[in-house]
Amino acid sequence: MKARVHVTLKRAVLDPQGQAIGRALSGLGFDGVENVRQGKVIEIDLAETDKGKAQERVRAMCDRLLANPVIEDYTVELIG
Repeated sequence: MKARVHVTLKRAVLDPQGQAIGRALSGLGFDGVENVRQGKVIEIDLAETDKGKAQERVRAMCDRLLANPVIEDYTVELIG
C-alpha cells in the first residue's frame, strides 16, 4: 500500500516561499493569482494491507517526524 502525505503550513503561519512563487508567477505574466501556499508531498510504500492500521501508522509518522503540528497541517491519502 502507498501513502501520500501532503504537508502545508497552517493558514495563520506566514508562507514566504508561497509569496515568492506568487510574485514570480505575476512577473511571468500569470495575472489573477491572488494567493500561493507551498508545501511538500511525501510518498511512503508500506507493507501493511489493512487501511485502518496503515492510516494510524502514517499519522503516527507525521506526528513524530514528517510534520510539525505547531505550524503545519497534513493530510494522508492511502492508495492501493
